[in-house]
Amino acid sequence: MKTLTITWQRLVDTTGSTCPRCAGTQQEVQRAVDRLRDALEPLGVRPVLETHEIDPAIFLQQPDQSNRIWVGGRPLEDWLGARSGSSPCCDACGDEECRTLEINGATHEVVPEALLVRAGLMAASQLLDPTLSFPASS
Repeated sequence: MKTLTITWQRLVDTTGSTCPRCAGTQQEVQRAVDRLRDALEPLGVRPVLETHEIDPAIFLQQPDQSNRIWVGGRPLEDWLGARSGSSPCCDACGDEECRTLEINGATHEVVPEALLVRAGLMAASQLLDPTLSFPASS
């Protein structure tokens, strides 16, 4: 069985908490992985979720690295023809702006399950047939 790795990283403070934006994305990521598992395992592809924590010191240096997702080793934005942005978030994030996902004129603070599933299906297609290409589109 082939493995499709979905990697998600987010800010985790000293109490083990994260910001509401990352907490919402965590729920969406888990639902997306569950849906992808149902769809892809019969095809011989097993989605695997890896999560990484960013501590507050790293977050202060690189806030754009929090709430970041890779699908099959490529940034989520690449699969979707999207781009990352940023906006103010919450007390946990302080004065730093958190990552957003901008696609088709919409800005998402919490990454929606449907976009994760779309990227996962494209990545799985390429995993099954490496000759397929999914160039980023705007």
